[in-house]
Amino acid sequence: MTETNTALILLTMLGIKHFVVDFPLQNKFQWSNKGTYGHAGGVLHAGLHGAGTYVSMLLLFGLSSILIAFAMGIIDMLIHYHVDWAKMNINAKYNWAANTHEEFWWLLGLDQLLHFLTYIAIVAFIF
Repeated sequence: MTETNTALILLTMLGIKHFVVDFPLQNKFQWSNKGTYGHAGGVLHAGLHGAGTYVSMLLLFGLSSILIAFAMGIIDMLIHYHVDWAKMNINAKYNWAANTHEEFWWLLGLDQLLHFLTYIAIVAFIF
């Protein structure tokens, strides 16, 4: 398998992980508390992202990648946490809601873009 193929597989795995953790696995305890800095709900949500990145890398590269996979999982967790925290606080500051302000949707799109760019940066660092 070429490096390009492996990079695309990793990016795909991270995208699937992102969908699963950000949508089906995210419950009210997580999403309703992401705006409170240090709250267990936001930490849990970001931690699931970090764990998913860690597992994705181990599945693709094996145990020889355990340290780099752990580091990338921590980085993903920290970035994801702060992006989500900022999004929640911006929405709260301006009272943007899904059913009242189009800016809510712009901010959600920016949030998702920043997460995707994090995955591109992880893949670029690995390769």
